[in-house]
Amino acid sequence: MRVLTRRDELFCQARRDLGAVVDRLLEAEQEVKDLREKLRKLEDSQSLNSRNSGKPPSSDGLAKPAPRSLRKKTGRKPGGQPGHPGHTLEPVKTPDLEKVHCLKQCTCGLCGGVSLASEPVLDYERRQVFELPPLCLMVTEHKAEIKRCPNSGLLVKAAFPSGVEAPVQYGPNFRGLMVYFSNQQLLPFDRLGQVCRDIFGQPLSLGTLTQSNQRAYEALAPVESAIVKGLQQAPVVHVDESGLRVEASLHWLHVASTPALTFYGVHDKRGKEAMDALGVLPDCHAWLMHDFWKPYLKYDALHALCNQHLLRELKFLSEEHQQAWASGLAEFLVNQKNAPQTAIGLDEKQFNVVLAQYRRLVSQGRKLHPRQPPAQGQGRSRQTKEANLLDRLEDYDLSVLAFLVDPRVPFTNNQGERDIRMVRSKEKISGGFRTFKGAQVFARIRGYFSTARKQGKNLWEAAKLALIGQPFMPASPTSSP
Repeated sequence: MRVLTRRDELFCQARRDLGAVVDRLLEAEQEVKDLREKLRKLEDSQSLNSRNSGKPPSSDGLAKPAPRSLRKKTGRKPGGQPGHPGHTLEPVKTPDLEKVHCLKQCTCGLCGGVSLASEPVLDYERRQVFELPPLCLMVTEHKAEIKRCPNSGLLVKAAFPSGVEAPVQYGPNFRGLMVYFSNQQLLPFDRLGQVCRDIFGQPLSLGTLTQSNQRAYEALAPVESAIVKGLQQAPVVHVDESGLRVEASLHWLHVASTPALTFYGVHDKRGKEAMDALGVLPDCHAWLMHDFWKPYLKYDALHALCNQHLLRELKFLSEEHQQAWASGLAEFLVNQKNAPQTAIGLDEKQFNVVLAQYRRLVSQGRKLHPRQPPAQGQGRSRQTKEANLLDRLEDYDLSVLAFLVDPRVPFTNNQGERDIRMVRSKEKISGGFRTFKGAQVFARIRGYFSTARKQGKNLWEAAKLALIGQPFMPASPTSSP
């Protein structure tokens, strides 16, 4: 057995010390990498705005970034283009009131103002003024005759018309206007009360508004069913969701819409459980246009992804991370959107050419950011923002290019986002809904108004029709592909 000398002991200790130093250097190197990654994420979060991410414009604050649109200049001047119909105020053939301004003395300046009272009128120069009449509530008193039966001696009376139910009440025109102001123009109750006092000289009680909204909600049940059926038959349905404060807790407002129909639903969940409960998407088997929220992909439908979301992500990678492939892909998508052939529809050969170009551009990014294999026992591996986006672009290439697969599919989900935007404004104005039932009432009435507006109806008239139990029924959509 060899006995360790002092020299051997010192050598072993030096090796141990060196190993400890190496381990510490490796730990420090990993810490530096982690800190750099955290710094990059912080810098990325500070660089996010409404132009390069899904953040709303309101989050940009006062220091809004200078606009840099992906649209190319067309060379056209701002404003209405040649051939645009315009909306100029036009005179009517039969005015409600005529006022004749008599010419009693000559104003030619050569005759000294000779009298023209006995001269015949040769013609008129006409000017029309469009003005509101004095606004006031017109009170109609209904009298039901009471008579005595000559045979039985009992008193009998005539029936009041339908809708005349109380000794004193507001009529459907007035109540319809209040429902319109509340649910379409989003006036909170206090301000709506001020409108009634200032314009009509009458107070408005919360009970009257609540009762009117509830009556409209009940009358619109068949309309909502017709809207749901129409969406399920539509070739393309836009879907989106957004947080909504109900009963002081987070709920979700879901929208499904087309250019002619709008459905709103409120649920305390955001995912598939809520969508199944609302009953629209389970039976939609044509195109669903969305922003890649994963629960939408669970439905048996054709899926189209919103390219505006992709363009914002590509813009971020191009501007903040200097990714040339991202700017090239963004330019490619915009060019394909604007190509004349896209509006007509590509045949199979043309589409395969475009698909090959798309995949070449994506492969350029993939060379820089390869897909990471799943970590053993941990499921999906952590990846960079670029790698995650490339996964989506590769795995859902036909969904990205859906606007080229079917010319009926739009390039973006702007329809769904527009339909949900103003409803979110309701929360900003009023601070949310006190009850879940109140949120449901608002969602159904707002869906009715949105559908009526899309189909060219006057919303005040539509509100009145709902209150008398004869709501506007939406037209049938085109059949699905």
